[in-house]
Amino acid sequence: MKKVLIITDVWHPQVNGVLICLKNTIPLLEQKDFKVSVIHPELFLNISLPSYSEIHIPFFTKRKIKSFIEKEKPEYIHIMTEGVLGFWARYICKRNKLKFTTSFHTDFPQYIEMRIGFFSESIYKYLRWFHSCSENTMVPSDSLKSKLEEKAFRNLSIWHGGVDTNIFKARTNESSNNFKRPIFVYLGRIAVEKNIEEFLTCSLPGTKIVIGDGPLRKHLEKKYTDKAYFVGYKKGKELVDILSSCDVLIFPSRTDTFGLSIIEAMACGLPVAAHDVVGPRDIISDGVDGFLDENLERAALNCLKLSRKACIQKSMLYSWETSTQKFMDGLVHSGL
Repeated sequence: MKKVLIITDVWHPQVNGVLICLKNTIPLLEQKDFKVSVIHPELFLNISLPSYSEIHIPFFTKRKIKSFIEKEKPEYIHIMTEGVLGFWARYICKRNKLKFTTSFHTDFPQYIEMRIGFFSESIYKYLRWFHSCSENTMVPSDSLKSKLEEKAFRNLSIWHGGVDTNIFKARTNESSNNFKRPIFVYLGRIAVEKNIEEFLTCSLPGTKIVIGDGPLRKHLEKKYTDKAYFVGYKKGKELVDILSSCDVLIFPSRTDTFGLSIIEAMACGLPVAAHDVVGPRDIISDGVDGFLDENLERAALNCLKLSRKACIQKSMLYSWETSTQKFMDGLVHSGL
């Protein structure tokens, strides 16, 4: 049995793409004769961020990470995130001449650039330094890979997310068919970086539904109480039933590097309206299973003309089995 150690600063109770990838990849790795261990914030003394209570910052991590690696002696070490745990795992691996791989999931510099207009290059400098010792940095899309290569990142490979099409598939028992059509839906965290307010201010006919939760939910639900239905976090059959009853997914984010909600919605037959940016442009075939446009209203209305069958066919390209194989292909022996 091969041992793989994964280090992540993202863990429960967060709900995001990084954690969804872990949740779906680990069982498949175990089926392929891997013993998977995870170092995460809940193993340490930690505090919650005031504005993001679901994000926990760990303390006194260095010695415990070192002890864990010495005890487990993993053949493969993968650092998922560039936070506190990622930093010290990198430090320990480099100091002990252990080979490791990393992931680049979140384009923090792009988000900072959009919010305040500066500091982005300083963050790129840190991230370039962080990943410089990695034997292989896994990124979720071709366009992000090209962007990072232009910024002098090296040793990049593709590891994208997936969708379980046994769960996410169009249903006929629609649970939300009492809403006025067409139904436009947002699926994801309700947070500032998701740019959800652009969706909420779009002038569209029919109904808007927001699926998800996050630090901005109460504020936006109060502000747009007459403009949209906020249904909270959903999963499994309940989520699939709601998606299946909708007509178009709106994906307003400009900073996501992939967009799991895009392929989940497509698996339920929904075309996707999004901006022509990293992530959406790697999944959506413009005019076939969605539209890429600076104007989300125009993209959303154009999506109403598209084939739901084409959307389902696109989602079939993104199985978790394919995703897990890409992860396995990217691993490098630690030297232990």
